[in-house]
Amino acid sequence: MSQSLRQQIIEQMKVKPVIDPEAEIRRSIEFMKDYARQHTFLKAFVLGISGGQDSTLLGKLAQLAVEELREEMMYDQSEMQFIAVRLPYGEQRDEADAQAVLDWIQPDRCVTVDIKPSVDALVHVLAQQNIAMSDFNKGNIKARERMVAQYAIAGEYAGVVLGTDHSAENITGFFTKHGDGASDINPLFRLNKRQGAQLLEVLGAPESFYKKIPTADLEDDKPGLADSEKLGVSYEAIDDYLEGREVSAEDQATIESWYLKTDHKRHLPITVFDDFYKKMNKQKG
Repeated sequence: MSQSLRQQIIEQMKVKPVIDPEAEIRRSIEFMKDYARQHTFLKAFVLGISGGQDSTLLGKLAQLAVEELREEMMYDQSEMQFIAVRLPYGEQRDEADAQAVLDWIQPDRCVTVDIKPSVDALVHVLAQQNIAMSDFNKGNIKARERMVAQYAIAGEYAGVVLGTDHSAENITGFFTKHGDGASDINPLFRLNKRQGAQLLEVLGAPESFYKKIPTADLEDDKPGLADSEKLGVSYEAIDDYLEGREVSAEDQATIESWYLKTDHKRHLPITVFDDFYKKMNKQKG
């Protein structure tokens, strides 16, 4: 069962064992350009920039895409732009990293929205109703508030929100449902973590941008907690798994456990007609 499950997962995640980084750069850029051409209302791509590898890569690709669109369609910046959004919760510990990323991307526009007042206000209101938020749950509120801000900006500038979800993150469900998991298009899906790093290297990014330890950094009690520590498995092992390479039995079991228990995150809101619902009912029976 386990091996067939792995084959099913690899097929679903669309990861190639070996990639041509330049071809994948072009594929993501053309995907965004095609989306813009097919949706004539579109005048902006909006993306939250954290300073981590994934948003750094997608931010650079988005800026390149809008520059090509402006040249090809003879648009000015008011007709197509990339809006990078900084979304700190108060003071971000690695703000210098995020600023270095922005200097490299050179986005058309950068907006900073401090989510701390709105997050803290909601936590306070809930506390008044005797609903105390755990630190973990508050972290999910932060992720969702960041997406609220991005959609608010996109709404005012006829934009769409880009998502950084890639296959090494998607397989484990390592995103907040309706938070960073909510976006309009995901140009990086099909790539794993090391492949994203390969694209950044070809794009000429400083090594520090793709060798930085990945962290969601959502919990106040555990600032900078590494993704691998939270997941119990490294991205290297996840990448090997997705590329069909040899992995330990323990790592395979951990990866597949995350995949199964986060299956609900990979679906839109479920109805009685969905296969997901039917599958769950069949398992109960």
